[in-house]
Amino acid sequence: MDDDVLEIRGHGQVTRIEAWGPDALRVRSAYGRIRVGEKPGALEPVSPGGVTEIERAEDGSSTITNGRLRATVDRRGTITFVDSGSGLELLGEREQWLQSVPPRHLRPVAGGDLNRITATFRAYDGERFYGLGQHRHGKLDQKGCVIDLVQQNAEIAIPFLVSSRGYGLLWNNPGAGRVELGHNHTRWIADGATELDYWIVRAETIPDVLGRYADLTGHSPTIPSWATGFWQSRLRYDNQQELMDVVHEHLDRGLPLSVIVIDFLHWKHHGDWRFDEDRWPDPAGMVAELRELGVEVMVSIWPTVSEQSPNFAKMREEGLLLRSDELSIASRFVDAGTDGPAFLHYYDPSNPDARRFIWEQAKAGYYDLGIRVFWLDACEPELVAPDPAQWRYHAGPGVAVAGLYPHWNAQAFHEGLTEAGEEEGFLFSRSAWAGTAKYSTAIWAGDIDASFDALRAVVPAGLNAGLSGMPWWSADIGGFVTWVGNDDPELRELIVRWFQFQVFTPLFRLHGHRRPDLPDELLRGAPNEVWSFGEEAYDAIVPVLHLREAIRPYLSTQLAAGQPLMRPLFFDYPDQEESWTVEDQFLCGPDILAAPVLEYQARARQVWLPGNAKWIDPWTSVVHSGGRWITVDVPLNRAGFFIRDGADVADVISKVLR
Repeated sequence: MDDDVLEIRGHGQVTRIEAWGPDALRVRSAYGRIRVGEKPGALEPVSPGGVTEIERAEDGSSTITNGRLRATVDRRGTITFVDSGSGLELLGEREQWLQSVPPRHLRPVAGGDLNRITATFRAYDGERFYGLGQHRHGKLDQKGCVIDLVQQNAEIAIPFLVSSRGYGLLWNNPGAGRVELGHNHTRWIADGATELDYWIVRAETIPDVLGRYADLTGHSPTIPSWATGFWQSRLRYDNQQELMDVVHEHLDRGLPLSVIVIDFLHWKHHGDWRFDEDRWPDPAGMVAELRELGVEVMVSIWPTVSEQSPNFAKMREEGLLLRSDELSIASRFVDAGTDGPAFLHYYDPSNPDARRFIWEQAKAGYYDLGIRVFWLDACEPELVAPDPAQWRYHAGPGVAVAGLYPHWNAQAFHEGLTEAGEEEGFLFSRSAWAGTAKYSTAIWAGDIDASFDALRAVVPAGLNAGLSGMPWWSADIGGFVTWVGNDDPELRELIVRWFQFQVFTPLFRLHGHRRPDLPDELLRGAPNEVWSFGEEAYDAIVPVLHLREAIRPYLSTQLAAGQPLMRPLFFDYPDQEESWTVEDQFLCGPDILAAPVLEYQARARQVWLPGNAKWIDPWTSVVHSGGRWITVDVPLNRAGFFIRDGADVADVISKVLR
């Protein structure tokens, strides 16, 4: 036994507690032995260490201390984590009683060396939980929720939470499972894993917790400055001329534009990873022309391969595809060059050879043409069987590793861009796992509805994404799918209010599938440009575009600081109870308080002004004292927000709004 490791043994099970970075401990439990460095996850195989003190008492209890975090183990083996300075209990395992199920429970799964694993902790009155990726439940504080740890469209499972009690916990098991944040207990569950594995860190503030987590799993690199501008997208531009016409009209109207998006089906077959030259005759020339205009091109890349693609046979023969039993997984979906349904297979990003192969195709088909921004869509993966236990990966059974699919997928493109020497490469992924931000990767809210209900829910979703270590986040402005036309009054108002919300988020991107029931369209829908929703909506949107353009230097500065740009009020003002309970406002950096309008036909709303700061209403120039509620007018052409008095960005915004 190592001198700096505390081990608990009993009934054939060993639990290992050791320092894993400053003020943090890692806990692993398995039958027989701990498989050090043998499992995938977010933690490096070698501990970053820490100053460890171990004490053993005569009554059979023991403690291990690393900086501010101490684990005490009683004579029954129950673990409790406390602040080593104050003795404050942070988190404790549920106590064992007679023959009750132990708090660390491993039950072998038939037919292999995996276990169904549970870790059960005591519940604490008043505790609040944040993070855990991005979910559609519409809650910022997730106490009382049951969260499935399975990747799905619009449900990003990142098993890291931040507690209001002053700790962060990473459940380092990338397979299928769930976490129960009950009022009677907190329980983490892995449906199939070789060992129980989690990491816990103690810090005084939530920003400090996030900083330690990023130190461990990887910091988000500085993202190119152009990424803070406006992104134009729809499902979808069918050809090169159509896209160029939209760009020129946008610029001719004097509207800011940083990125134009080429969505899926720009190929002949899934898995070609190149343009259909009949519809895109000169993509290299197009990219060069657009860059001269100051516009980057982002192209959609799916991890799917059609049986009609020239790449399919090679990938099948070389074992580069996900498999179910002995057959590669196939799903029925649409394809541009196929009459009727196409049969699609997913590549296996856990295989290093597969990652290299897909990057080689993307490099030849896109990067060598000048494209350096990749939209990694449908990478949960979405179209395969919904039960991860049916999947077989190069890295192991799907039930044990499937949560890492989007992480490995981002790794493939990040490593390819890095090897190519690209300094402004950027990835936009529909899913992620712990540490994916280090691959220059942003995420978005997925294919959510175009509704005010979805708008209300997406605000806490974005906040929790940032608290999960993914500071670059976005949603489709207006939501993704609606069955009403562009002339619908509620949709038009929704688009305006969504722009007014999204202007203060890390990425500012219009996208959507308007009227998917339109005939004779291969997943295209109605137009989705800023002038597509009527004159009143257009007149309200244009000032928001110019506001975003004006605050871009401020956004870049804040994003470079390494903390979430979009963050809850308690991030900066933890001493006020309202900061923890207000879920429909947020801070955009320290100087902008966003209070978006989230109700149809609302023309006023209540706003909590946090802290002892003074807040300027940018529309009236009235200065309000913090620490109180006020009611503000928010007509359709007015975004709800305030500026901290004394902030440099106040003068910039004032010039735009005059």
